[in-house]
Amino acid sequence: MNRISGTILIIFLTGLDQLSKYLVEENLPFQQSEVFVPFISFYRTYNQGIAFSMLSFIDNGVLTVLIVVVIIFVLWMWSQAKKDRIFSQIAFAFILAGAIGNLIDRVTLGHVVDFIQFHTQNWSFAVFNLADSFVTIGAVLLILDEIIQIKKSNQESINE
Repeated sequence: MNRISGTILIIFLTGLDQLSKYLVEENLPFQQSEVFVPFISFYRTYNQGIAFSMLSFIDNGVLTVLIVVVIIFVLWMWSQAKKDRIFSQIAFAFILAGAIGNLIDRVTLGHVVDFIQFHTQNWSFAVFNLADSFVTIGAVLLILDEIIQIKKSNQESINE
């Protein structure tokens, strides 16, 4: 994946995240559960912090700067990644799209819009959004890429 296709992926995913949040804001009542399927509900709420409402006691401006620093760091890591490591290339695009999507919320709204809730009758996971999912998918792809590289390296050692 080259930088142009990576940038297009980031724009597409960020747009998808922002569209989903717009539709939620326009159509979903605040803090009222709407069952989608038996284990997934839509539940619009606002996250003042970062993932899982951590750091919600910190000023929004400080969190915004922290997110910008993370985006810069991920951009630097992406620039250092080998072009042939497709999973890491895609992973960085997903992570950047998620971070940018939530940054847009934080800057424009002062909070992040969350709306997806996994649950059972007796248990509920934290409410999240597509941007959070993109960051998670990116992290999983980075781990997968590292596992593939370790296996490749081990195979090359055996073949020598």
